[in-house]
Amino acid sequence: MHIIDKSKIHKVVLAYSGGLDTSIIIPWLKENYNNCEVIAVSGNVGQADELEGLEEKALKTGASKLYVEDLTDEFVNEYVIPAVKAGAMYEDYLLGTSLARPPIAKRLAQIALAEGADAICHGCTGKGNDQVRFELAIKAFAPDMPIIAPWREWDIKSREEEIEYAEKHHVPLKINRETNYSKDKNLWHLSHEGLDLEDAGNEPQYEKKGFLEMGVSPIDAPDKPTYITLEFEQGIPVKFNDQKMSPKDIILALNKVGGENGIGLLDIVENRLVGMKCRGVYETPGGSILYFAHNYLETLCLDKMTMHKKQELAITFAELTYNGQWYTPLREALSAFVDKTQETVTGKVRIKLYKGNMIKAGAWSDWSLYSEEIATFGEDHVYDQSDSAGFINLYGLPIKVAAQVKAKNEKNNK
Repeated sequence: MHIIDKSKIHKVVLAYSGGLDTSIIIPWLKENYNNCEVIAVSGNVGQADELEGLEEKALKTGASKLYVEDLTDEFVNEYVIPAVKAGAMYEDYLLGTSLARPPIAKRLAQIALAEGADAICHGCTGKGNDQVRFELAIKAFAPDMPIIAPWREWDIKSREEEIEYAEKHHVPLKINRETNYSKDKNLWHLSHEGLDLEDAGNEPQYEKKGFLEMGVSPIDAPDKPTYITLEFEQGIPVKFNDQKMSPKDIILALNKVGGENGIGLLDIVENRLVGMKCRGVYETPGGSILYFAHNYLETLCLDKMTMHKKQELAITFAELTYNGQWYTPLREALSAFVDKTQETVTGKVRIKLYKGNMIKAGAWSDWSLYSEEIATFGEDHVYDQSDSAGFINLYGLPIKVAAQVKAKNEKNNK
């Protein structure tokens, strides 16, 4: 394990959210690293309400300054949309946290270099995936920068002990001991972990007031359906309900309508990169609709071989993203492949939303490979059904030959 020479650490750039972990890290860094200057950096990826009062809190806790970097458009255009086009999901998880870490870590490294910092610090635990995501991204942009990970150094063992440390050091907290779910929020999703969710036998409290933040339980959703339309150009969403909008604004609009209709709730036990299984409950209303709509359009526009190969590679794309390997040649190569497949994914889809369900309600594309004239069960003058006999004879020849050989050998062995 690499040991940091603490005597050389005088200025540290901290990935700062204002949550429990990073709030207590500021005084901890000062106690353990030469009363060093701490520059806090918060990457805004859509966690709007969590940014209120952040600067005051950071300075009051001991930071010399706070950068609040608006990464929302970059997050959507350069990370979320490429994942949507790829159809990438990790064990049904739409990669909300995984996609947000690379742009935050990239900006963190850029600021650390510009500030002449001696180290970068993050508040990720030694049990989680985020430590890997942050550190691999930092290595891509500041390969020689020392990285401080307090969870791998300090004696604090639990969130309860963190709260005790915060109270002792007069660090203001919004949470209490009863409601401290571990959450990660951005404009793409919200995750919930910990407390009663650690028992896989406990049902998530979807109907409990305050549990869900981006929408409602399907049970509490309206009793009548909502119809929406989405339009794509080369796999990128460009219109919502016939209104031209940026991808970011489309996601925000979908979050609203999806949340109102109980869309996008996911309860999974996932396989973490660090070897353990972990249970998470995710809210991804807009993202779920976007993935569904994009896939719906692809069924019209992609040929069979391209679609099947793309589905195979989507697993690899998702694993690279989940495992913190966004800034790698393989991920870039996969994105190039995906972009090629999206050249004809242009068109419009209509979806019916009803109590947590997304129901296909029509799709149109000038690039559609579906031909009603050919596919019809009625009379047609395009498809000669007698052609299929020769095709089946050739296609089935290996099966026929194998059966003949088997029968011959069985006869000879009697």
